[in-house]
Amino acid sequence: MGRMEAATRLTTPEALRPPRRRRRKAISFSSSDPETLWGDVLGFRPLGGRVRAVRRLVTIVLWTLLAIPVQAALLALPGRLHVGFGRFYFRTLAFLLGLRIQLVGQPAPGRSVLFVSNHSSWLDVVVLGAVLDACFVAKREVGEWPLIRVVARLGRTVFVSRTRTGTKGEAGAIRERLGQGDSLVLFPEGTTSDGGRVLPFRSAFLSVADHARVVQPVSVVFDRLGGLPACRRDRPLFAWYGDTDIVTHFWRLARRAKSRATVVLHAPLDPAAYPDRKTLAAACAEVVTESCATLRQNRPAEPLAPTGATRVVAA
Repeated sequence: MGRMEAATRLTTPEALRPPRRRRRKAISFSSSDPETLWGDVLGFRPLGGRVRAVRRLVTIVLWTLLAIPVQAALLALPGRLHVGFGRFYFRTLAFLLGLRIQLVGQPAPGRSVLFVSNHSSWLDVVVLGAVLDACFVAKREVGEWPLIRVVARLGRTVFVSRTRTGTKGEAGAIRERLGQGDSLVLFPEGTTSDGGRVLPFRSAFLSVADHARVVQPVSVVFDRLGGLPACRRDRPLFAWYGDTDIVTHFWRLARRAKSRATVVLHAPLDPAAYPDRKTLAAACAEVVTESCATLRQNRPAEPLAPTGATRVVAA
């Protein structure tokens, strides 16, 4: 009986299973919050991402400190050399960020062009500054940020409060700049979106269009990440909205591999062809929204003209 019981025990399923290895030490998880800046820095992340982010941060700061006195000197000289250098500055900035830019369409020739674009992040400024010879219309708070305010002022940025009543009162400065022959980039959404949609365009921002020679709608979508098409999950990585501070957003993005932004320059519009600013804002929003939706689906986009447009200026 003893032999039979021993043989039975050896052939049972429990006996055939390999012996379990006892873990000497319990698994320990990071107590840091991955949604915070320090959680992203101290969490269990590949070392290469952090090294990449530090390298990009250092080179961007050094490049900016080098470019500031150059731009200041060019502003003191006659001519428009400062415009060309500003574009070169943003191109270099995009390169240091690992951001490639794909341009579809052509900017409207000449000066006094009002570019109207969707807005999801501070990256839009880098992208559009690299492809357009234009200054920006930014919220007044940007003029209070350290270092960035210096870059913005040297880029001759127009600061507005981005409220309905405030925009009306500050429209005179924008009209004056357009009358002087400067081209401007305007974000009529009035705030940044989550990158998955285009917010309604506020017609109050287009009250200055009567002083622009042409109005050109622009679509900007970040559609590649690490060489692969960006999906819905990747949109918040590029978008800067809500309560996220700019340092945290920069760090998360700088850790990633190379990315790409696609800019579509649509058919320029004659503002005089529209009866009021609401109609003009709706026409611009139409083409920008449609083009952004196409790019988010990772399909090739082409410059568009609003349906029913009576006068489209040749680019």
